[in-house]
Amino acid sequence: MIRSFAGLLLVACTLATAPLSASAQAYPRGGTITLVVPLAPGDAADTTARALADEMGRLLQTTIVVSNRPGAGGSLGVQNVIAARKDGYTLLFAQNSALTIRRVLEPQAAAYDPLKDLTPLGITTRSPSVLVVRRDAPYNTFQEMIAQAKKAPGSVRIGTPGAGSAGDLSVQLINAQAGVDLSSIPYKGAAPVVSDMLGGQIDGAILALGALSAHIRSGALKPIAISSPFRELPDVPTLARLGYKQDILGIWFGVFAPAGTPPEVAQALLPALEKATENPSISQRLLPLGIVQDWEPAPRLAAAITSEHDAVADLMRRMQTRKP
Repeated sequence: MIRSFAGLLLVACTLATAPLSASAQAYPRGGTITLVVPLAPGDAADTTARALADEMGRLLQTTIVVSNRPGAGGSLGVQNVIAARKDGYTLLFAQNSALTIRRVLEPQAAAYDPLKDLTPLGITTRSPSVLVVRRDAPYNTFQEMIAQAKKAPGSVRIGTPGAGSAGDLSVQLINAQAGVDLSSIPYKGAAPVVSDMLGGQIDGAILALGALSAHIRSGALKPIAISSPFRELPDVPTLARLGYKQDILGIWFGVFAPAGTPPEVAQALLPALEKATENPSISQRLLPLGIVQDWEPAPRLAAAITSEHDAVADLMRRMQTRKP
């Protein structure tokens, strides 16, 4: 069972008020901290982790080394941190898919509970997911697309970066809430989705903003829905703004320590993590990648994990019951 939300609030208050012990005052004592990223190097998540690690290391007056440990949709890196020593020298920088979606789709590979096996520290950044359609699509708004999908079920083809991805599940969320039958077309990554969309093979896509920004700016693609508000696209609505219960799934990144890490060690980390997350110079590096800074403390991170996991689990149950 996931620990109670009240319990997490108590932990957060303890971190905020507990006096530092002698060992916490010494932490990190000049020792090197490893920040595990359960994804391959070179993508937006890796760039984000390295930017935060550099700034946190400066603030803590120590070295933070990013260690990429991809595999099993991020599950391998998560499990590596769960098994690490509980001393604050191994931390996790993970996106939500490994902590919510994979636990529903691949429970054997992701047999962990991030609120029991890890200590949440906070959400640092987000990469909104965007539903876009081609410039020549016969609809300009989400409502118009839904109307077209109701007239011709299955005719609107939406590309996603893979089966079980946030984009793929978002198509199913739209179908369930709007009572339509959008066709989810899974690809192996974002690049071929964009290529086929621009070439006219599919009508739209749900991808992370970073993969779409240049084409949105050029006018080649029209954004008609977004997972969370984004200041550069103020007129693009979330589904909640349009009256739906569940938004499409965006991507957020959070930092965790292994469960059992002393509260005073976590307390020593939190100021540096929050300051790094809110540093304007980091924003300048990340915004072109479609990554936005969005500091959320531990209780909100825990709530995000719980609500998203429950939404995906409920969606999968409904999909199973609809199967013949």
